[in-house]
Amino acid sequence: MKALQYINGEWVEAIDKKTIELINPATEELIETISFGNEKDCNAAIAAAQEAFNTWSKTTPYFRANILKKAADHIREHVDEIAKDMVLESGKPLAEAKGEWQVAANLFEWYAEEGKRSTGKTIPTNRIDKRSFTIFQPMGVIGVITAWNFPAYNPARAWAAALAAGCTVVAKPSENTPLAGIHLTKALIQSGLPKGVLNLLIGDAAAIGEAMLNNPLLKKISFTGSTRVGKILMDGASRTHTRLSLELGGNAPVLIFDDVDVDALAKATSIARFRNNGQVCVAPQRFYVHKNIYNKFSELVTKYVSQLKVGNGFEDGVNIGPLITQKQQQSVIELLDKATNEGAKILTGGNTTNDKGYFIQPTVVTGLSQASSLATNEIFGPVLPLFSFDSFEDAIEKANDTEYGLAAYIFTNNIKTAMLASEQLHFGIVGINEWAPHGTESPFGGWNYSGQGHESGSEGLYEYMEKKLVSIGGL
Repeated sequence: MKALQYINGEWVEAIDKKTIELINPATEELIETISFGNEKDCNAAIAAAQEAFNTWSKTTPYFRANILKKAADHIREHVDEIAKDMVLESGKPLAEAKGEWQVAANLFEWYAEEGKRSTGKTIPTNRIDKRSFTIFQPMGVIGVITAWNFPAYNPARAWAAALAAGCTVVAKPSENTPLAGIHLTKALIQSGLPKGVLNLLIGDAAAIGEAMLNNPLLKKISFTGSTRVGKILMDGASRTHTRLSLELGGNAPVLIFDDVDVDALAKATSIARFRNNGQVCVAPQRFYVHKNIYNKFSELVTKYVSQLKVGNGFEDGVNIGPLITQKQQQSVIELLDKATNEGAKILTGGNTTNDKGYFIQPTVVTGLSQASSLATNEIFGPVLPLFSFDSFEDAIEKANDTEYGLAAYIFTNNIKTAMLASEQLHFGIVGINEWAPHGTESPFGGWNYSGQGHESGSEGLYEYMEKKLVSIGGL
């Protein structure tokens, strides 16, 4: 079986006929062969999207909403089937895969409604013979490049917003997890999406990214991925004045003050840190624990982490699946080796498991300094590093000591501490006494090296629209 690309309403092979193998990260077995396109396929998709934009942009938000709602319903009806494919290609536990697909459906439904509310405003003028108002109009052809860690959620939030705004899309999901993108595309096709409005590319990320930057018909790129690639896109965007939305890396601090329920929080931490095997851009990563409870918290979180079950995502009771690739597995192992050479101590985990699959036992690490490799790098794996702090000021200083600025977390029962900390942390998202500060209806975006622009919420819709001032004189 071969997974194909979808361009101008047709499932097609790559123009150069190239293919690659899609591998199950839990078993290292072949899932299927997939078409692997390049800049030729990308330019064909952009041309189709531009032609479709001429009519799609003139449809009403209500017409577009009807299609997006049907797509949401299609996803919900087929969630059991498509979640299995997500487990195969990403390795995440089946329950997590089902949950992700439900959120993807929610995004399609939410933007179906939000697209109807892209309202402008009337502006009082300084002349009695003049009237001014603003309107929002769709931007054009949008390139959407998304990562493998959330292969349904990441595309859904960008596709849904762009389509609801009246834009057309050239989408490039990760070659490591293309099946989710194919299922999303099929949901839209079944819902009546006209040809050319969405085009799906599976292929060479660098070649497709360059083609998007070089093609003046493509007005914007929405990218989810590494800070390194984000910088490349920023450098190249000047060629054709391409707009960018960038959701990049993270290194989220967690501030745990000494007035919390230590046992309850240690147990919750053991789940939150290892969601999707730690392969989450907003994952809580650097755990700063007040010195008064540091030893107790370390002991308890180690106990709970050691009880987590690692294995194939189809097995009952599995909490943690494999890392996405052998390269990612090796990257995490190298970080752990470097940290132990720096004097860190592993309290539990740290070993690879099984003869097959890219597994690492969930790991708790202590004895770390601010200069540690586990403090300065985005880990993107099942490692929980523990640090301590002495005072409120010490906690804030250490938390902000990073080039990233996506998410941060605060745990305290003191409202004053919570409010002051949330204001002083240099991050785009702050969660207070919760692990999921993001949502379909809320803006999602980072500061500093973590990106620019926003996804989700009403802000996500306006990312794909141009504001226009209309002014009438001589009245």
